[in-house]
Amino acid sequence: MTHAVLKRTLTPLLLWGLGVGYVISGMYFGWNLGLEKGGTLGMAMATVLVIILYSCFSFSYAELACAIPKAGGAYDYAERAFKKDIGFITGLAQIIEFVFAPPAIAIAIGAYFHLAFPEVSVMFTAIVVYLLFTALNIYGINAAANFELVVTILAVGELLLFSGLTLPHFSASHFTQNPFPNGWTGAFAAIPFAIWFFLGIEGVANVAEETINPQKDIIKGFGWALLTLVVLCVLVFVASIGIGGWESIVYAANGTTSDSPLPMALGHIFATDHLFYKLLIGIGLFGLVASFHGLLLASGRATFEFGKIGNAPHFLGRVHSKFQTPANALIFNALIGILILCTGKTDQIIIISVFGALSLYALSMLSVLKLRKAEPHLKRPFMVPFYPFTPIVAFVLSLVCIVALCYAYGVLAIYYFGILLFFYLLFKIFKK
Repeated sequence: MTHAVLKRTLTPLLLWGLGVGYVISGMYFGWNLGLEKGGTLGMAMATVLVIILYSCFSFSYAELACAIPKAGGAYDYAERAFKKDIGFITGLAQIIEFVFAPPAIAIAIGAYFHLAFPEVSVMFTAIVVYLLFTALNIYGINAAANFELVVTILAVGELLLFSGLTLPHFSASHFTQNPFPNGWTGAFAAIPFAIWFFLGIEGVANVAEETINPQKDIIKGFGWALLTLVVLCVLVFVASIGIGGWESIVYAANGTTSDSPLPMALGHIFATDHLFYKLLIGIGLFGLVASFHGLLLASGRATFEFGKIGNAPHFLGRVHSKFQTPANALIFNALIGILILCTGKTDQIIIISVFGALSLYALSMLSVLKLRKAEPHLKRPFMVPFYPFTPIVAFVLSLVCIVALCYAYGVLAIYYFGILLFFYLLFKIFKK
């Protein structure tokens, strides 16, 4: 291992593939759990709120990523704006988001694989993919990003095919059936699952040090990725629910909640041995793999940066002497992720990951505002439109979502803030 720098190989197309790939699994599973809370209407309201949040956040965050293109992403921006303590908390929130999200996706990969091969257990598949894609990320960023681009294109194509097959069977009566079962409380409770539609897109910033021309290319990656995801989100939401109502893609035959809503929706049209049904499961796995693999990549960079600057053990901040990738950080994250996925609590894992994301969003928007005042002459190749309105809207909506989550999931909020406090105290002790 060595302290060598990360290699610059990423192009705008690869950044688009990473941006969409980080997120696209959210179209295949997880979001449907929000329907149990809010119904069609409650989930729709939560999703519109979240689209506004991500539109304002992504362009504000792109300003930071273009001005300060470093692998630590949100940590580097907050540390520059507010110094070490706030920087540490922001970086830790980012790591929590990126380390908790992959286990939830790994469980979903196992669930989809189990549909095709019932003899293979969900947990066995989840652990195998963790080991396999950690090894691919160690091998090299260019190979990892090119793989990500291929599987992302396949996953986008599959979602378009799914929409084309299901939308002709759309039923307004099914779509509006029991639309608001838990009122406004349910709409608030649906927010983390609406965020799951887009969670992870900010990971584009974490590969800035490996982008050929970060000042020009990062905004292209953010912008086109966000547009792609909004279109896919609307198509999947309408097409899935319109087939048989929201209950039909939330509850499995045994009454438990499902991690495979799209096959359940397609099952209303085709038998399970039909070519299109098998194709959905097969290519659907690519969508899940794209996000899983991409978030492993981003989380490795975030943990690597923490180790490199001494906020975590220094061995995490070393890159592999041959592959020039953050191998130690990737292996460490994989071990933690496997422990998390062994709990099997997909919904709770998603919510804790969302807590981390929202904390990162709020603190990053404050970093945009602070740096504009503190460093007006900082070179900003891209500047967020409608400043300061855009980052302020993103900041306020992030706080609204955090309050809603604390209200709906009090115990998980205690776990999340307890993790932040515990590691912050360790940071203060060992830094001294």
